[in-house]
Amino acid sequence: MQENKDKSIEDLVDDAKGFLEARVEYTRLYLLEKISKVFADLVTSTVVIVCFVLAFLFGSVTLGLYLGEVLHNYAAGFGCVSLLYILIAVIVYFTKDKYIEKAIINIAIRKYFDKLADKEEADEKL
Repeated sequence: MQENKDKSIEDLVDDAKGFLEARVEYTRLYLLEKISKVFADLVTSTVVIVCFVLAFLFGSVTLGLYLGEVLHNYAAGFGCVSLLYILIAVIVYFTKDKYIEKAIINIAIRKYFDKLADKEEADEKL
């Protein structure tokens, strides 16, 4: 009888060790998946932002050159572009609390919940 108890305790300990090892491996894989997704999202977002910045930069130079040609003075053309950006900056500064921050927060929350819903759908398919 004592041997059966010792054997069942040993089996229980072995099962607990196996469960713990499996849980540790699952946690490693789960963290790897999350880190990979964050890294991929960071890389793609960075590429998109760089492309937008370059397009904005070249568009600004083009607009400055065009306005300089129209005004027959390149300094005046680039000055107009600068005034336009100063005007946009002032508008953004005064409306950021009421409109812009709320919109950015809502977009971030929506993106998070969309990703969460996609993950749940993928888990249900498995």
